Amino acid sequence: MRAATVARFGGPEAVEITELPVPVAGPGQVRIKVAAAALNPVDAAMRAGVFGSDGERIGLGWDVAGTIDAVGDGTDRSVGERVIGLATGHRTPLGTHAEYAVLDAHAVAAAPATLDDTHAAALPLNTLSALQALQMLALSPGQSLLVTGAAGGVGAHAVELAHHSGVKVTASASVGDQAFLLSRGADHFLPRGQAPVAAGFDGVLDAASVGRDALAAVRDGGTYIGLWPGQEPETERGIRIDALDVRADSAQLAELSHLAESGVVMARVAQTYPLDAAAAAHARLAEGGLRGRIVLVP
Repeated sequence: MRAATVARFGGPEAVEITELPVPVAGPGQVRIKVAAAALNPVDAAMRAGVFGSDGERIGLGWDVAGTIDAVGDGTDRSVGERVIGLATGHRTPLGTHAEYAVLDAHAVAAAPATLDDTHAAALPLNTLSALQALQMLALSPGQSLLVTGAAGGVGAHAVELAHHSGVKVTASASVGDQAFLLSRGADHFLPRGQAPVAAGFDGVLDAASVGRDALAAVRDGGTYIGLWPGQEPETERGIRIDALDVRADSAQLAELSHLAESGVVMARVAQTYPLDAAAAAHARLAEGGLRGRIVLVP
């Protein structure tokens, strides 16, 4: 089978399409015939060497949508089931940017019945990140949240999910994204780069990695959550500071799949590329300016 891998770090040109043996599902695992797999900033970070292991061939891709075509012992999944899944791990021989992918059964859930595979593939990493970050914030209905980078993949889902839970959301993004974010549940909009009137938010989800400027918006004793561990600002004023380390969770994926079916969560796809054009997809991602995911289709 074909898979997108890197054996040396660099720009988009480092991505290679290689021939690999079709993987085998072991105990507690399922093999998915990949129908679509989203491209995310973490894939670019892996390609560029942020997580190390230069010279060791590693696979790319975390998100996946497709159909189970083999199951290992001890799983309750069935061959023929249409699923979405998340393959976490920074230095694995095979990711989801391939014709087949093997995932632990606890990392997959039934795909949203109302979405095609291309849109379903855009959900797992970003929606799980948003949900788990909100759980870390632990805000109650009526409390206030500022989301930076609110028009991005994680940020937009955080706006949707926070609104759904009754949290009052202020979305920070470029002015052109205001109408979209208000339509997705934001109570207020703050143009990117403009500081809040006062440091009054109960929590901040810093999806744009603004850092200290985002921290300044949090009230004394509030909570700041970032998305890149190790890049958090130093704490001050009794603010609790943490960063997300996203994990696969089938129960949460099932919940998010249901929310996508009901329209609470919107899957956004900007462009699709064939798997063979993975390097070109990475180059497009590097250009920025996208609203929605790039999705590779084997």
